[in-house]
Amino acid sequence: MSGRASGAAPRGSSTGVYQRLFAHGLSRLDAEAAHRQGFAALRLGSPLVRAAAPLADRLLGVDPQPVEAMGLRFPHALGLAAGFDKNAEAVDALAALGFGHVEVGTVTAQAQPGNPRPRLFRLVNDRAVVNRMGFNNEGAAVVAARLADREQRRRRLPAGSGPVLGVNVGKTKVVPEDDEAAVLDDYATSTRLLAPYADYLVVNVSSPNTPGLRHLQAVERLEPLLRHVRLTADRATVEAGLRDTPVPLLVKIAPDLADDDVLAVGDLALAVGLDGVVATNTTISREGLRSHPAEVEELGAGGLSGRPLRTRATEVLRLLRDRVGPGLTLVGVGGIGSAEDARERLAAGADLLQAYTAFVYEGPAWPRRVVAGLADTGAGEGV
Repeated sequence: MSGRASGAAPRGSSTGVYQRLFAHGLSRLDAEAAHRQGFAALRLGSPLVRAAAPLADRLLGVDPQPVEAMGLRFPHALGLAAGFDKNAEAVDALAALGFGHVEVGTVTAQAQPGNPRPRLFRLVNDRAVVNRMGFNNEGAAVVAARLADREQRRRRLPAGSGPVLGVNVGKTKVVPEDDEAAVLDDYATSTRLLAPYADYLVVNVSSPNTPGLRHLQAVERLEPLLRHVRLTADRATVEAGLRDTPVPLLVKIAPDLADDDVLAVGDLALAVGLDGVVATNTTISREGLRSHPAEVEELGAGGLSGRPLRTRATEVLRLLRDRVGPGLTLVGVGGIGSAEDARERLAAGADLLQAYTAFVYEGPAWPRRVVAGLADTGAGEGV
């Protein structure tokens, strides 16, 4: 199998350069500081990144296979998961690196600073990240204004330009989890502001870093929430006049749900008319890690993402596909580190894929290498 398809970095390639930079520089920085510096560089270099994108596609032999899902046309299956661009500051620059869709957020109705630092950590031996960020973001009103500006710019471009944009919304931390009316109102506020600018909308009830949030995954709590968000999104998009059809709505679930609960969410998604499920978020499990237990314990609580999540995330995806049949779009997330991993998730039933942690470890050339690897084998066709 070719190095391109396998995700291996050719010696001397841009990915190889990034690996050396990561090993000797970035990995020694605080993880959140490294993220901020890399993100700032991406934003600063956005015009150059976008201008160079066609050349990069030719050099890597990228021949993406478009995907039709939720009434949308995705350039290819691979997208960037929520959590990287929390405030929708670099959507198009990230797409120029090779992502076919970019999911921003998680955005909350109220701006919030998130949890105290340090709150982002690497487990290098596991190719994993632990975070307890706590939905730090500028709030729905600020993000909506930024997306409105982007929408104005997009209107001057040819139809279909740019990536598919997902917006991920979550609960504001100060809203009591046991106050159902307050929770519904909180999600409705962010939905009302953001849905008009989203190509699809994701309700996040599965982060382990907002107290009580995962309790909303229980079907008796989840059903009224999803129905309320659906109604609010439909009203908001009609009033804004930016869409001719309802914005597709998905829910993002945790890998730590019991199998029966996963199946119950699948049943609920069909019953309330959701367009899809994002499977999965980070895990609170620390089983099977290669890192020394003392290192893991020192990092403390938080959601773990990356390679250790691959097996369970694939299991959840397969459970959902078997349950819901072809009727729902399933987005496979968690532990996708190579084209082989991507093909495995597609074979398990995913329509679309998302990644985050592998992007951190492998660098800016990684998305194109995976997409090229998928196209080499024809994977993704008809997905």
